Amino acid sequence: MTAKFATTCGVCSSRIQPGEEIARAGSTWAHVVCAGDAPAAPARQAATTRPAPAARREMPEPEGALEVWTDGACSGNPGPGGWAWATRDGRQGSGGEARTTNQRMEIRAALEAVRALEGPLVVVSDSTYVVNCFRDGWWRGWLARGWVTSAKKPVVSRDLWEPLITLVNERGDVSFRWVKGHSGDPMNDLVDALAVEQARAVA
Repeated sequence: MTAKFATTCGVCSSRIQPGEEIARAGSTWAHVVCAGDAPAAPARQAATTRPAPAARREMPEPEGALEVWTDGACSGNPGPGGWAWATRDGRQGSGGEARTTNQRMEIRAALEAVRALEGPLVVVSDSTYVVNCFRDGWWRGWLARGWVTSAKKPVVSRDLWEPLITLVNERGDVSFRWVKGHSGDPMNDLVDALAVEQARAVA
């Protein structure tokens, strides 16, 4: 099915443009690739009462970890994109690609941050796609199935996911935390601006 209107993906939180392939992911719509990674929706409750929503489960964070904010941006999907990471102490990294997607830039930002920064680390991202991969252990299923999603489709952006997952597992001192984008978090706003700048530079 293709989207008739612009909306937001219920899994990765990036934009869905009219004409993009979409699929159901629980009670929301998502990119086809994201829907394949989302956990199956629970059986519909029969009664009129609705259970209270469960509190978001967070990953345990290493003691004394450095926080690094990451973000990706893309003008069009695909189109020119940028990625960026930054820490409160002023360290930064960023780059761009002439033809890419928002999801790839989100993953690339996290990968470059983990590559660049040593010691215990908390990656703070507004991409649920990136955070949930580690928080909910999607990567375990991908590896067990030979890099195939639960929908029996190849994992998109494996060339970025594989080195990121390998590095995170080898280090054992990296955690991921979600932050709502464009919500007034100054560090999230900073990396967003850096990523957008890189996307414009390669356009």
